[in-house]
Amino acid sequence: MKLNLGCGNRKLAGFVNVDAAPECEPDQVVDLETFPWPWADNSAEMVVLTHVLEHLGAETKVFLGVMKELYRVCAPGARVQIAVPHPRSDNFQGDPTHVRAISPKMLRLFDRALNDEWKATGAANTPLAHYTGVDFAITNTVLLLQEPYAGQLRSGALTQERMVELERTLFNVGDEWQIELVARK
Repeated sequence: MKLNLGCGNRKLAGFVNVDAAPECEPDQVVDLETFPWPWADNSAEMVVLTHVLEHLGAETKVFLGVMKELYRVCAPGARVQIAVPHPRSDNFQGDPTHVRAISPKMLRLFDRALNDEWKATGAANTPLAHYTGVDFAITNTVLLLQEPYAGQLRSGALTQERMVELERTLFNVGDEWQIELVARK
């Protein structure tokens, strides 16, 4: 099974399109903040969350519940494709329904191998994979830039190193994070 969670009006062929709003006419109406989700353990080989995750889990316990349910329904090796607005963009800041900043750095907290390393070295990182029983590895990240930065990077006027520095310190450089996870079971 392939799940398109929080599909809104972006239906994907070959996927079960899911949304909390019946007005979107999804295949299934499901509130992703209510647990358990209606799918069996290990039933999804692919999950897509396009501009959804930043809307879920204003309360930490609810967000951790979302991550646990996502992991539970993922089959071993399932891919999870996430697209979220960059937390320092007006696209994130300007929407009152955005309740949580999502970034690759935050999602690394759900990687059990990294949690094991942090524990062994006494690092202060929060080992959410250990706390939740979740184990997602990040397999790919793409940062989409806003203009003029995207054009400057393409033309060579902006180096990759300078772009990383700007993205970490300024608003409205990064536009969107695209992050792919794989479920390790």
